[in-house]
Amino acid sequence: MTPTRSLRGLLASAAILTDFDGTLAPIVADPAAAVPGPGAVEVLLALAEVAPVVGVISGRPVEVLVRHLSDERLHLAGLYGLERREHGEVADAPGSLRWLGPVAGAAADLTARLPDGVTVEPKRLSLTVHFRRRPEVGPAVAALADEIASAHGLMVRPARRSIEVHPPQTPDKGVVVEDLALRCSAACFLGDDVGDIPAFDALDRLARQGVLTVRVAVESDESTPELLDRADVVVPGSSGAVAWLRSLLAP
Repeated sequence: MTPTRSLRGLLASAAILTDFDGTLAPIVADPAAAVPGPGAVEVLLALAEVAPVVGVISGRPVEVLVRHLSDERLHLAGLYGLERREHGEVADAPGSLRWLGPVAGAAADLTARLPDGVTVEPKRLSLTVHFRRRPEVGPAVAALADEIASAHGLMVRPARRSIEVHPPQTPDKGVVVEDLALRCSAACFLGDDVGDIPAFDALDRLARQGVLTVRVAVESDESTPELLDRADVVVPGSSGAVAWLRSLLAP
């Protein structure tokens, strides 16, 4: 039996978890313009009628996710878990608010020193430096982000044509996956980027505990090879992700 069919048979006790950008929403040049692809919201809500846990785990702030995914049945985790919405209530991770000042300082320093065409996306408790419009300066931007992050006591993580700057000991997507899949007999995660690898790691840990797991990689011309290599299922782009989610509802 294929992983998809096995998960379909356990849908009533499953956690259906997914990334946002590049997975539910096609990648666009301006991150602020990203919106869920056709049918993405509808299939999540249909799954929420059957599965006990349906959630989106993203590097975006929760407020951005809520704008597109307002239904309170959906579990939302923003900033890799620094912000969470559960049953309509939004909360910050314990101890995270003390990093508001350092993150704001790093955003100001980066904005003053980054080359033209590279932008800073402030996210309150973290920030993202986007170099999609100028990929040739990626290595220099990464070095500068690391320098400024260190000066403010922050950390960096690579992402698709961007660099994330965040507080130390920030949760990763794997932490959120394990939390949301607690007491579920099956779990899946759909992702497209290096930041989704910890979610696959979490599924591996859950599998060792007897949970049926499915790792779904969303392929594009920017896909991370490790993510594709580790996937149980590979789908083409955000439209493929939506189609795969819809297949879980097939009789």
